[in-house]
Amino acid sequence: MTTSSSERGVSLGMPGLPAPAYPDDVRARLEADAREVIARYPDSRSALLPLLHLVQAEEGHVTRTGMRFCADMLGLTTAEVTAVATFYTMYRRKPSGDYQVGVCTNTLCAVMGGDAIFEELQEHLGVGNGETTDDGKVTLEHIECNAACDYAPVVMVNWEFFDNQTPGSAKRLVDDLREGRPVQPTRGARLCTFKETARILAGFPDERPGAVEEGGSAGPASLVGLRLARGEAAPARVVHPRDGGPQDEPRDRVHEPSPTEHLSSHDAPQETSASDPAHPAGPAAEEGE
Repeated sequence: MTTSSSERGVSLGMPGLPAPAYPDDVRARLEADAREVIARYPDSRSALLPLLHLVQAEEGHVTRTGMRFCADMLGLTTAEVTAVATFYTMYRRKPSGDYQVGVCTNTLCAVMGGDAIFEELQEHLGVGNGETTDDGKVTLEHIECNAACDYAPVVMVNWEFFDNQTPGSAKRLVDDLREGRPVQPTRGARLCTFKETARILAGFPDERPGAVEEGGSAGPASLVGLRLARGEAAPARVVHPRDGGPQDEPRDRVHEPSPTEHLSSHDAPQETSASDPAHPAGPAAEEGE
């Protein structure tokens, strides 16, 4: 006697399963999309990650129904699918907002003001870590390093970068999101909702007019190492005004964006360390001089 993947999940002690099925029309549409994704891989189980994004695009989080669907399409057990869905933090396990606002609180972002940004956003939005505003627009969370340390502190919205933030610029950002005003990341296309982002991550094209052309690229700070490796230019010397650099070096030299460098309307001024009152360069230090 054979058992379905959902029944195997029950036998492994997964509470609440079997999960309800998708409506027939939704199931047919998702199956067509899933087959397109699966066809890209020589081993069908390699399609699990994009399929989880696909079902997340349907309901805004990975539901038990979505995991059952992935298991059925790939010939896996629901236990195997659940193990993957719970391992990766990009998969949400409960309803969340249209915009996932993540504040990096790893070491560099934290000391540059990330902790202050996260604390003020919690108070400003009236939510805690992993919670969603009453209007369903914004889910706030602290996140691990997203490899943009050269623009710390960084806030991400639906995995798009907003660099060089301060508490003030971050609060303006979430206010614009909640009010439905257009929001442009520092690099990349204009924001779309979390569901739309999930479908793109599943491997389907961004069909918004002009969105692909808005893609952009990393800023000059991210490319310094590459240019140096190619022998194109030596890196610019950046000395904080309070650092004791050589006397023949300017003491207040900071990066200034070129006329062609794209900056988000939500980027804070480049000197972001002043946003952290505990930082040696912050307001508290100036008052103590």
